[in-house]
Amino acid sequence: METIEKLTIRCFLIGMLFMLLWFFMFLGAGDWMYGIHSQWFALSKHEFTVVHYCGMAFLKICIFLFFLVPYIACKLCAKRT
Repeated sequence: METIEKLTIRCFLIGMLFMLLWFFMFLGAGDWMYGIHSQWFALSKHEFTVVHYCGMAFLKICIFLFFLVPYIACKLCAKRT
């Protein structure tokens, strides 16, 4: 059980770091990213922003659901024994 706790908390932290990197890249280099993506896809600036914010929200939900919730469940089960 302890191994699963360590694995899930590490995955949670790595996922959150990835999400923060994505967010700060979007803030700092959003225009550059839009320039590259607009060459490949016919996206307006608004659509580009919506796609990225929805992607970040989906990633955050997945990180919480698949890593933080199991970590908390393992911690609660460990306290009962």
